[in-house]
Amino acid sequence: MSTSANLQPDIPSIPNLRDLGGHMTSDGRRVRSGLIYRSEQLSGVTAADMPAFEGLGLNKIYDLRTADERALQPDRVPVGAEDVIEDVLADEKGAAPAQLLNLLGDPAAANATLGDGKAARMFAKGYADVVSLPSARQGFADMFSELANSANLPALFHCTTGKDRTGWAAAALLTLFGVPEEAVFQDYLLSNDFILPEYRALIDKYVALGVQEEILISILGVRQEYLEESFRVMRDQFGGIEGYFAEGLGIDPAGQQALREQFLEQV
Repeated sequence: MSTSANLQPDIPSIPNLRDLGGHMTSDGRRVRSGLIYRSEQLSGVTAADMPAFEGLGLNKIYDLRTADERALQPDRVPVGAEDVIEDVLADEKGAAPAQLLNLLGDPAAANATLGDGKAARMFAKGYADVVSLPSARQGFADMFSELANSANLPALFHCTTGKDRTGWAAAALLTLFGVPEEAVFQDYLLSNDFILPEYRALIDKYVALGVQEEILISILGVRQEYLEESFRVMRDQFGGIEGYFAEGLGIDPAGQQALREQFLEQV
């Protein structure tokens, strides 16, 4: 039996919008569909797509981006949805992964700073930060706690490209639910299928200017080793997913069980 599903609403202007429902857990249950979505930023939702977006019936939209990101690309929020700000990288003092594109204006400097695997290593550090930064722990604690309340559902969470901060949030939830690790990584890596085609013209533009393509793929795509770094830090600091939720986020076993009961169904 397949352990994963790709339930993607037909809303072309949000290409990395996905329903987390449909995944099977190790004990034979299934994540309910139509309750929790993940996506990229919502500034590009077209007028033609807005009725379908509103049709999801969202109650809460959790924006995981920084203030600068929100100012640059403000969300288009559907009628009836509340926009909730959870800046999980507020405590990040260096160049956050989402800001690395700003370094590409000087191809020679970009290649020196980000080439030969440096961009990937910087991203791996970012994936450690989304587990350990106090702002990340507080933001995810707020969001996951609210998701246990049916009054806040359906809900959507997103960052800029819907793959890094959003990727960890989805992976953490699915792991807590008991979805096998292989399926969690499959769901995470699906972002490459939706994000890289969207940014192909941008990639080609910078490559033509002399930026190494590997840098662009490392920034705009996802790699298995990125998410592996988040899981490594989680296990080192908290022992496992239950420890992360309990000690890292302050969501005790009863709160964790409330999340499972909210999102899992018998098949």
